Amino acid sequence: MRVAVVTESFLPTTNGVTNSVCKVLDHLAAQGHHAMVIAPDAGAPPSYAGFPVKRVPAIAYRQFPVGLPNRQVQRLLDDFAPDVVHAASPFLLGAQALQAARRSGVPSVAVFQTDIAGYTRRNHLSAMESFAWWAIRRIHLAADLTLVPSDASMADLTAARIGPLARWGRGVDIETYHPRNRQDPVTAKLAERLRSGGRVVVGYVGRVAPEKQVERLAALRGLDRMRLVVVGDGPSMPSLRRALRGMPVEYAGRLSGTALARAYASFDVFVHAGTEETFGQTVQEAHASGLPVVAPRAGGPIDLIDDGVDGFLFDPDSPGDASMRGAVARLVADPELRSRFGEAGRRRVLTRTWSSICDELLEHYEAAAERRAARAATSR
Repeated sequence: MRVAVVTESFLPTTNGVTNSVCKVLDHLAAQGHHAMVIAPDAGAPPSYAGFPVKRVPAIAYRQFPVGLPNRQVQRLLDDFAPDVVHAASPFLLGAQALQAARRSGVPSVAVFQTDIAGYTRRNHLSAMESFAWWAIRRIHLAADLTLVPSDASMADLTAARIGPLARWGRGVDIETYHPRNRQDPVTAKLAERLRSGGRVVVGYVGRVAPEKQVERLAALRGLDRMRLVVVGDGPSMPSLRRALRGMPVEYAGRLSGTALARAYASFDVFVHAGTEETFGQTVQEAHASGLPVVAPRAGGPIDLIDDGVDGFLFDPDSPGDASMRGAVARLVADPELRSRFGEAGRRRVLTRTWSSICDELLEHYEAAAERRAARAATSR
């Protein structure tokens, strides 16, 4: 199979979109398929997993490269002659690719991964929210199939009259993120330092940006024996430092690979505050690491956490974030509960390997091709 992957984000930028695209490309290479990547020109490598990476002009927005529509997209797709076009979190670049695929009669799959409408809603921009849904609908209706990561996203897109839809989650590296990392000497030394004075380590991992709402962790101020660790960076870092000033907090910066796995292993509790996650990959990584998770009852985490079994889902609308504070406080105070939840979380993700998730994706490619063929037959 020949797959053209058009992504709004790619290396060296690291985020959920980039990570899932790389995992897909790794799987395509391992299975002997052919692929091409079209990505914003922001320092992207010329190739990945043996596949060429075609870079198009981009502009920077909030430290994030945004690919611009370019006439070479149609030419690149025509020259590659793909069997399917995969648009990862399509916006400007992905929208153009979906339209190009439609003109050429090539099946296409769009992966819904960024809740743009949610961002406008959080900022009380009701007029912009309506426009955002109009734009999302226009983009995704050009695809033969839109893949959504959660029940919440499925409901939102169905209400917006976007379809056809299918469910496609994300895999997690259960070997990299593993409870045994706690036995690593470097990790053990890190954990010992963080837990000095009998502290319980509550960790956050992710981009520090307005949509992540990390400042809400200020609601944990004054919790007995708690130390907060923030792993990540982004445009909201100054705001976060102001919100958490005076709290026992350590900023670890952006980490990846072994360093990130060690960071998870040094935590006792994982907490996520944002309400606009279409999935919640860090929740899976925390579960794979054997951690109990606290996250809002909103978006993707609803599907990833069994409330009261492997973590707690808090009410994101509780005054002063009292619900989140209460959930974290229960886990900080109860090591047996932390252990039980952590073991349950690990079991929950054991079948969610990237290999199995990407095999599902190949089936979705075939379904998109069948839909394209059926549409072509109807129009004749």
